[in-house]
This record gives sequence, structure tokens and C-alpha cells, in this order.
Amino acid sequence: MKTYSAKPSEVTRKWYLIDATDAPLGRISTTVAKLLIGKDKPMFTKHIDCGDHVVIVNADKLVVTGKKETDKIYYRHSGFPGGLTETSLMAQREKDSTKIMIHAIRGMLPVNKLRDARLARLKVYPGEAHIHEAQKPEKLNLKDIK
Repeated sequence: MKTYSAKPSEVTRKWYLIDATDAPLGRISTTVAKLLIGKDKPMFTKHIDCGDHVVIVNADKLVVTGKKETDKIYYRHSGFPGGLTETSLMAQREKDSTKIMIHAIRGMLPVNKLRDARLARLKVYPGEAHIHEAQKPEKLNLKDIK
């Protein structure tokens, strides 16, 4: 018996719609990362991008547990001496709530050449409206997923 290896031409991509008000940030991030990688598919192959498209709505109504709202800090550096900037999760939510979701999901994807292509299939919207109705995304209830 030979080992199966998927080919890029055999990959079929589905569209999923996830509502960010249903579950905490970590639960959403792990589920979305698994969908973007394609680990839930039987044809999964590590070096081939087998993942699906994911649309996340209501990023403004993001749920976090514990004291993360005030204690979680996002760092960025300008590259110049003393150029470290800190932003709390609460401040980042007021500024742009979609970046919180993208940052969390990006951290759960493997660091390789496929990561940028996988992130390109992730669409995050702050409200209920999105422009992907034509693709007929399948609504995914995170409470049903283990």
C-alpha cells in the first residue's frame, strides 16, 4: 500500500462563515487555523495547501475570558531605538477589532511558505455584513465542534 499525497489540482475549497460572538477568541482561533490548514480533511498533506476559505463576522463583539481585556498587550517595533509601542487589547479593539482576530489566528498557523496563502483566505469583518454571499458560505456553529 502506497502513502497518499495530495496534489494541488485535487484540492477543493469550501467556504465557512463563523460568528465571533459565539465563542472566546482562543476557541475561534484554533478552529479557524485548523480549517485554513485543512487538517480536518482526509486528503491532508503537510506540504500542500489543502485548506478552506473562512469568513468571520462580528469581530467587534469578540469575547475574551479572564483579565485579558486589560492585561493582554500587543507589541510592535518601528525598528528605531526606543521604538517599541504597546497596545492593550481594549485599545486595539477600539482602533481595529479585526486585527485582534488576524493576529491570534496567524500565531496558530505553522511558520512556513504556505502561511501567507492561508491567511489570504481568511476574511474578517467588524460587523454582520460581508461581501461573500455569492460563495454561499456554510455557517459553522463553534459550540458543536470539539
